Amino acid sequence: MLALKEWAIVCRALEEGKQSILLRKGGILEYKKGFEISQKIFLLYPTFEHQSKEYVQSNYLENFESFAKGDGSNIVQDKLNTLRILARIETMHEFRDETILSKLEKYHIWNERYATLRMEYNPKKPMNALFLRVYKLPKPISISVNPQWAGCKSWIDIDLAEKYRKSYSNIYELLNECEPVIKEDDFRKIYDNFMEIWN
Repeated sequence: MLALKEWAIVCRALEEGKQSILLRKGGILEYKKGFEISQKIFLLYPTFEHQSKEYVQSNYLENFESFAKGDGSNIVQDKLNTLRILARIETMHEFRDETILSKLEKYHIWNERYATLRMEYNPKKPMNALFLRVYKLPKPISISVNPQWAGCKSWIDIDLAEKYRKSYSNIYELLNECEPVIKEDDFRKIYDNFMEIWN
């Protein structure tokens, strides 16, 4: 089952409904091709790789501090990781215009400095704004960390079928068991506002 690696604090923001998009260009290992969509529904794999409070919006720093001190820091412990959410891409937009970044600020917790750094990385490739519908798993899934998942790569393949039986062998079956983080009416308003950026 495919999972997208993302900062642990961003996974928490997605889980809390405080973030709706991801900004991606791909990791170092994907430099030539850039970021590619391997699957439209996927798990979120929280990681502390490259995560830094200097790149988080000031209004979310308090959350970062409590998260780092123990409120959720058990997401990655030694050789175990805990998955709590999955996401479905509702729409994706490629862009090269840096002025778009300021219009996207309210949809994520990164600060302007980080968004600009991401935009400037691999300048021949466009930035991807992925608008997500996020779902909470019926129960958190603890998995053993595979050393092969380390490093600057976006996608990893996690085998849950053997440990969690049939209900976790298919991403669509798993999605049917999940509850959306944001209720339908509220989600639709956020989505409509996001789409106005591209009109």
